[in-house]
This record gives sequence, structure tokens and C-alpha cells, in this order.
Amino acid sequence: MSQNKYDDPHFFTEYSKMPRSIHGLDAAGEWSVFKTHMPALKDKKVLDLGCGYGWHCQFAAEQGARSVIGIDLSAKMLEKARQLTSAKNVDYQQAAIEDFAADTASFDVIISSLALHYIQNLETVFENAARLLVPQGELYYSAEHPIFTVRAQQDWIYAADQQPIYWPVDHYFEEGKRETHFLDANVVKYHRTIETHVMALIKAGFEITALIEPTPPSEMIKKMGWENELRRPMMLIIKAKKKS
Repeated sequence: MSQNKYDDPHFFTEYSKMPRSIHGLDAAGEWSVFKTHMPALKDKKVLDLGCGYGWHCQFAAEQGARSVIGIDLSAKMLEKARQLTSAKNVDYQQAAIEDFAADTASFDVIISSLALHYIQNLETVFENAARLLVPQGELYYSAEHPIFTVRAQQDWIYAADQQPIYWPVDHYFEEGKRETHFLDANVVKYHRTIETHVMALIKAGFEITALIEPTPPSEMIKKMGWENELRRPMMLIIKAKKKS
């Protein structure tokens, strides 16, 4: 069953307070790296899986995409996305990532930002993405890094003075559900290894063209006080091309 925490009023309110929700992509620590490796979007038909506020859909349109479809399970997210999006060639649709259906070879590029760690069956999503893409079409996504998802606590081990000592890794190879606490709510995420990401893509018919562990730019680290973000990876970015 698909999880839809973002239509919970309290959860959505807390999410709306995050810097990336207020200031957009420029307040997202991974954005400078994600943007750098983005597939070419000009004249492309683009699909955004788990589009949230629609920031990436608007960006794709600004880069000259022919058409953009953003899907999200949350009605509140889609309402906000429609308010924020000025591009006329962006269409938002309410659907779970796992259930989205369209004609075969409907898209040139599929993107997804920090949504796939909520998905239980990643293999099915990759198989559907391969069906939806044209030959040589590209899948490009970010997700929480396995080092980050491995423990349900998703937090540091702290000293008595509350300074973080180290980020613990345990039960790395025990993939599956993690019931964690995020934005003052219990949230279900799914832990999987880097190997699982890569092999599932290969099995679905993709060739890996980039694997990136992003860090925020130095000016953002200083401004936001994110020095600890250089001590362990929080996100994983993968770019893959569908084989002909």
C-alpha cells in the first residue's frame, strides 16, 4: 500500500517549514550537484516521479522541455505545485509512483528527487520506467543514501554535551522497512544497498552512466551550519540510460 504522509495536515505544515520548501531548489543541499549532471532536457518529454512542490518540473520547462508531467500521491503537494508553477507545458497528475501508467516509450527523460526511498518495490518502478522511456532514454534520480537509511534512528551517536561523535552503520545488508521519525511523525522508508540499486537498474535494462554521492557547496555549508554533512553521505544520485 502506498504511503501518503504529505496529506496529513500537521506533516504537510512541518514540511512547508523546511528551507527547500520555502526557498526552492537553491536551498536544497544536493541541488548544485543534481543540476550539474541533469540529462539534456531541451525538446524532451519529461516525467517527474514524486514531484512534490513541482520545483523540478518548472526547472525542466525552463530548460526547454517539450512537455512535463509531474506525478505525486499527495493532493496537497499537487495543489502547491500548481500554485508555484508558471510554465504552461507542465501537467500534474495524482498517482502513486508504483501505479503510474502511460503508453510505452512516452518519455525521453524520467527524473525523481528524494522519493524512491519511500517505495517498497523498487524493481517494479525501474521496470516500468524502462517501459515508459524511449530507447536511449534516461532515468535520473536521487534517494536517501543507504548509509543514511540503514538504521531507523537516522541520527548520530552523541556525546554528553550533545555533540555528534559518529554516524553508526549497522545491519547494512538487512534490507527492507525502516520505521523512522521525520518532521514530528512516524514515517516508513525502505533501506536497500547500493548494490541493489545498481543491479535492479541493470536487470531492468539500464546502463549506469553516473553514480554520485553529493555534498552541499561550501558556501551553503557555511551559511546553514552543515559541516557535519561532510562526515557521511546523506544522498545517492544515479543516472542510467535505457539500452536500445
